[in-house]
Amino acid sequence: MTLPFFVYGTLRPGEVNHDLFLRGRTRSEVPGRLSGAMLYEGPGYPYAVEEPGGGVVRGELVTARPQAYAELLAELDRLEEYVPGDPRSLYERVERKVVRDTDGAAVRAWVYVAAPAVAARLRTRGRPIAGGEWRARG
Repeated sequence: MTLPFFVYGTLRPGEVNHDLFLRGRTRSEVPGRLSGAMLYEGPGYPYAVEEPGGGVVRGELVTARPQAYAELLAELDRLEEYVPGDPRSLYERVERKVVRDTDGAAVRAWVYVAAPAVAARLRTRGRPIAGGEWRARG
C-alpha cells in the first residue's frame, strides 16, 4: 500500500530529519492530527503512544512522490528502528486514520508509534508533551 506518512517529530518541515529524508521526495505535506494518542518526550525525538480515548498528536501528512516511495519507506523503517515482528523495535509502523487540517478529511496513513515495550515504559515513567505538539515542547 502506498499510504502517506504522518510525521510528528524530527521528520517535520524545519526539523533535522526532514531535509535528510524528505526534501525533494514528497508531493505534498499538509498539517494533520492523530486522535487517540499521546506524545511523549524521547531522547531528542518524540514517541506517539496510542491511548484509546486519549489526546491528539499534531504533525504533517506527507505524500511521497511515487518513484521515491519504496526507497523512502525502507529508509524511514530503518530511521525509526522498526523491524516487523522484532520485539526490540523502538517503533511500530501502523495504519491509522489521520485528519487533514485543511479540509477535515480522514486519511489512512502510516504512523510510527511507540512499540509495546517502549509504550509501557513511557506510560509509567515518561514525560508527556502538552497539546501533542513536538514544536511546543519546552
